[in-house]
Amino acid sequence: MLKINKKVEYALMALKFMADEKSQGELASAREVCDKFHTPFDTTSKVMQAMNNSGILQSVKGIKGGYILARDLNSLTYMELARVLEKKMGESLCRGSEGNCELLKDCNIVAPIERLNITLNQYLDHLTIKELFNMAFNSTAYQKQTSFSV
Repeated sequence: MLKINKKVEYALMALKFMADEKSQGELASAREVCDKFHTPFDTTSKVMQAMNNSGILQSVKGIKGGYILARDLNSLTYMELARVLEKKMGESLCRGSEGNCELLKDCNIVAPIERLNITLNQYLDHLTIKELFNMAFNSTAYQKQTSFSV
């Protein structure tokens, strides 16, 4: 099962909120996102700052400041977003930055697990945020995505 960390989750919530509930050019603040979704301010603010620093959002300074979308969600992939927010992208269960799994030497599922990791990463490299958001509401988009082959 794919595990999404809290930073990516908060980023997705903020992006969907900004795309669906804000008109073109209307600002959204980190506080507004926190109040709407009951997320912690410090983490949400840092996530939005990271998205600003990477060009996903654009910040507007001042008392009435906030963020606007700087990227079209049709051009932003899940993996791009995750790489902005996560430190350990692309690691497998068997081999990671903290060393190899203790069972690696005798394990009989290393190859299929590593292939699964590669396949999922390739899928997520092509899955746009817009497609991800549309999956829940559009069975055609879901069918398109689930027919991905490697």
